[in-house]
Amino acid sequence: MKKTLSMVLLCLLMATPYFAQENSGGKFSGYMFGDYFYNALRDSTIDNLNNTALDGTKDLQGFDFRRIYFTYDYKISNQFSTRFRLDAHTIVGTQNSLFVTYIRDAYLKWKNIFNGSDFIFGVQPNPTYQISEEFWNYRSLEKTIMDLRGIAASRDLGVALKGNLNSPGTIRYWIMYGNGSSLETEGDKYKRAYALIELQPTEEWILTLYSDYQFRPQKEYSQVEQSFNHDALTSALFLGFQNNTNFRIGIEPFFRTNYNDQIKNEADAYSIKSRNELGVSLFGWLKFTESLIGIGRYDYYDPNISSDYKGDSRNYFLLGLSFILHEKVTITPNLQLETFEKPDNGVSIDPSLTGRITFYYEFL
Repeated sequence: MKKTLSMVLLCLLMATPYFAQENSGGKFSGYMFGDYFYNALRDSTIDNLNNTALDGTKDLQGFDFRRIYFTYDYKISNQFSTRFRLDAHTIVGTQNSLFVTYIRDAYLKWKNIFNGSDFIFGVQPNPTYQISEEFWNYRSLEKTIMDLRGIAASRDLGVALKGNLNSPGTIRYWIMYGNGSSLETEGDKYKRAYALIELQPTEEWILTLYSDYQFRPQKEYSQVEQSFNHDALTSALFLGFQNNTNFRIGIEPFFRTNYNDQIKNEADAYSIKSRNELGVSLFGWLKFTESLIGIGRYDYYDPNISSDYKGDSRNYFLLGLSFILHEKVTITPNLQLETFEKPDNGVSIDPSLTGRITFYYEFL
């Protein structure tokens, strides 16, 4: 299957000039980003830790394409349009690993299904962090915090409505109902509902309020011979400020409740509790010249904020200098650092440090 999709991608690339000329309603596009990377620091137990931002062993180094996107947009009419996108990447550190290629987008958009609102069906972006990711503008360096920590996938298969709530377009909405299983085949009855409100009172400020509810199967605990609701509720806020194209800064906190996700023995009686996750991301960039941009980011993430579970929070730092060689070509030397809170057992975890030279370019 992987080889077949890879061949499809290759054939589409070779056929691009022909289709671009023959079909005036369609457009091919794409972009790629990859690195030369070196894992300067890693703890010897890194493979035993969950939800780390920086994976791979110490001293691992080499070249890698983290993403290759190939997109075909087709305008059927003034009302209907489609997008088909392929995504290819490798799994770093896996021996004999070929490019994994899969369908990232495959949707139909019905523009103005009613005044000011569009309807979308298919595999599509969900509202979780698409706006903050676009504002961050450096997905080529790293995912935004909810993507990085696995709070939600970037795509889902379902239906969505998005549009304006007022005539100036300064208040927008985006709701979606999907499988909740990302790009995997649906195998159960449980779904995920998303909702977002976007406010942009001026050109400089943008604010989003987001929430989603993930329906899950009940969780069973043999100790109490009972099953419990195991749904999850996520809430997030994003606030961004930009000064033309010279400066941006944003903050994105989120809070997630995993209902009845943990069990604890208390005085010979078991207690079932929810697990709460907390994350905050602060990021920004500053254009020093037309060809040089400084980039910085800090994330805090705690997968369980309960006082019963200490020593599992993480801090993530990113610093980079982006050299703009062309509007479609950039080279960005950058450093990533992740530090870990000292666990309850008293054994410190060494930080993870990776240096990279990241290449980003668009084609077609």
